[in-house]
Amino acid sequence: MDFWQGFILITGVHLLAAMSPGPDFVFVSQQTLGRGRRIGLLTSIGIALGLGVHIAYSVLGMAVLIASSAWLMTAVKIIGGAYLIYLGIQGLRARPRDAAALSAAPLAPQAASAALWKGFLCNVLNPKAPVYFVSLFTVVLSPEMPVWQLAAYGAWMMLLQLAWFAAVVWLLSVPRINRRFQTAGHWIDRILGAAMAGLGVKVMSN
Repeated sequence: MDFWQGFILITGVHLLAAMSPGPDFVFVSQQTLGRGRRIGLLTSIGIALGLGVHIAYSVLGMAVLIASSAWLMTAVKIIGGAYLIYLGIQGLRARPRDAAALSAAPLAPQAASAALWKGFLCNVLNPKAPVYFVSLFTVVLSPEMPVWQLAAYGAWMMLLQLAWFAAVVWLLSVPRINRRFQTAGHWIDRILGAAMAGLGVKVMSN
């Protein structure tokens, strides 16, 4: 497989994976609706950086080791699931805000570093990622490919992931759309929090 054949293949496969609903999508939506476009984008950058960790160990051939180690996968499931439940509980604890509070500060503040870190952890602790990258780097792509080519594909996947979530952030932060969500912000936080906690439980129980 030449470079451009692999490039087209990886673009199609990873775009479908990025667009599939999961913890990253739920968290980016929650961050954007509650904290605005800037925090949503920073969270998306954190997710892309987390993806870079998975890509790095996959390029080095460690994804198979992680996915085939029962105790390691169990540890990742417990830690990752617990973190998703933690994020979900934060959403479930959201309280309604009156009109005066919304007018004074329509978006809840969050430090840039916190948004980056939370997005990074949300992605890097996903226990499904090693399995996905084992399939991607050993079945879809040839493991005999040179490291530079796999690394180039990895960088492209990070950009695809970031572009997709940037589009989600842009859509959810359009003022007309965002204002509608703000009126029922605490309910949306609770619904997304419940979804996140549910994903955490599912991750830990599978």
